[in-house]
Amino acid sequence: MPREAALWHKSGADPHAPGGLYAFQRLRQPYFIPYTGNSFKLAKSDAVFAIGSCFARGIESALKLRGFRVESAATDFDRFPVVGDRKVTALGFTNKYTVHSILNEFRWALDPAAARFPEASLVELGAGHCVDPHINPTLQAADRAGTLERRRIIGEVNARVSRCRVVLLTLERVEGWYDTGAGVHLNITPTREMKQLFPGRYRPVTSNHQETLQALEGIHALLAAHGHPDFHVVVTTSPIPLQATHSGHDVVVANAYSKATLRAASQDFASAHANVEYFPSYEMVVNSGRDVAWEEDLKHVQGLMTNRIMDLFMHSFVAGDHG
Repeated sequence: MPREAALWHKSGADPHAPGGLYAFQRLRQPYFIPYTGNSFKLAKSDAVFAIGSCFARGIESALKLRGFRVESAATDFDRFPVVGDRKVTALGFTNKYTVHSILNEFRWALDPAAARFPEASLVELGAGHCVDPHINPTLQAADRAGTLERRRIIGEVNARVSRCRVVLLTLERVEGWYDTGAGVHLNITPTREMKQLFPGRYRPVTSNHQETLQALEGIHALLAAHGHPDFHVVVTTSPIPLQATHSGHDVVVANAYSKATLRAASQDFASAHANVEYFPSYEMVVNSGRDVAWEEDLKHVQGLMTNRIMDLFMHSFVAGDHG
């Protein structure tokens, strides 16, 4: 990393100098490109697994286009119809929005003898509609048998992480919901019908730094016990903001807390392990121009922005790639 990249500002330096390396120069560019360090190199022959929010799906797509074997980008759900005319693939069914949801899935897939999937958390609403609150409701509703079959498939997909040398974690938010009846964190907000059927069963929770870091350590322990013998984790804070907040604060303020907590925990997680790296995709997006970084909703990242992120990822982590 050049010496200038460690400095925010220098008196007398031209703020608009093309190719300027100080922060106050780079932050004036449409696309902010941070400098990164890394402790390992990824080969095209290495298998990769990405898990997290819809941002993880963008990373999967970009890596596949670059020739990687992405085990998490499974086609297993392609035979199931999606809800309505959403512009999503069936793979969106696997989105995970909190670090607890990621930890749950790895526990159930990698160590089922110690942590079996809690079938008590499934909620049957009748008319062939059984809710699995640990997935993203992208696919059309199914009855209990169909829901359990999808759960079996998602377990098989997640178990493929055990053969992946690199695991990418995209952490989206610290706000979530807890099922006091089944004793488990949920991946989705309980539906109105669920709350009416079980009043008081579901409570909103917000994970603090310590709880987030503990969950990350749980993920690392599972991968150490059941994963690739030379596994590496790349953790990033997803730029995708909160859609809504139950904190009682302005959603922008609540989102700032959420991202700050995830950012701090992921940095401490990386600092604690030689085989964990933090990758600054969050910083790239929020410090780039809104018109080039975001879709109109200021929630989803533009495809060209994702490509910039993956270009930097390739340059940082892929052997022989020099951007």
